Amino acid sequence: MSPIRTRHIGLPRHMLMVTFGVLGTVAMLGYILFQARFLIEGPRLTLTTEPDIIQHERQIVLEGTAENITRITVNGRPIVTSETGVFREPIVLENGYTIMRIEARDRFGRITFLERPFVYIDPAPTITLHDE
Repeated sequence: MSPIRTRHIGLPRHMLMVTFGVLGTVAMLGYILFQARFLIEGPRLTLTTEPDIIQHERQIVLEGTAENITRITVNGRPIVTSETGVFREPIVLENGYTIMRIEARDRFGRITFLERPFVYIDPAPTITLHDE
């Protein structure tokens, strides 16, 4: 009795190599784009605590995070961040209305900014009376 022979149907070896090559290339390009998303996205600024617009304290503290930046300024004055991008900067308010602007720049020159208005109201205004 002779053994039963079945015909093996399969993809040729070169088709498998081409398929795996294409899948590997697509996976590699996907990984490169995934890692480049920070460069594509540009600089990001976030305030962790949003101060009230009306302030009764002369000095407020701005706290937040900056990502993908090379330079950050508050009202044109450079500030520093930690290694993780956290910043904490005190701001002295003028009497009345003040606009605070945080500006961040990345290494490609792209700029993003946050602007916040503040109104400083003296909690105990001094009244001076003159006797004439």
